[in-house]
Amino acid sequence: MMESPPLPLDAAASAPSRICLHEFSGRLGEQLVHFHLMRLQGSLFLWVGAAPLLSNLAVAMCTPRDSIPVSTSVLGDASDTTSSSLAQRLARKTKKQIFVSYNLENTESNFILLIENRIKEEMTAFPEKF
Repeated sequence: MMESPPLPLDAAASAPSRICLHEFSGRLGEQLVHFHLMRLQGSLFLWVGAAPLLSNLAVAMCTPRDSIPVSTSVLGDASDTTSSSLAQRLARKTKKQIFVSYNLENTESNFILLIENRIKEEMTAFPEKF
């Protein structure tokens, strides 16, 4: 099997990165919330929280057989569906596989709506990051 020759250093440096990192924050109600986004090839990883913690992780993706993206909890308490629900809604919007880690105590629906609206604002302002 013949391998392709390695790229020259200047061509490798100018090649588009397969991983893109993006961070943003927002004061939602009384709380400062941080968002860390990692765009991978064909998927996104979104961390939401106020302190460095990874207490749960969920993944969601669209399927050709169902209009609602499938989701599952990968890490943490499976009875807390906040990460899964958020991942489903983002997967539907982006048509990508979405990993979400939601690390805030407030899981009230009104607060989650503020979280989603802040993410949508960022998606509109920086679509290339998503």
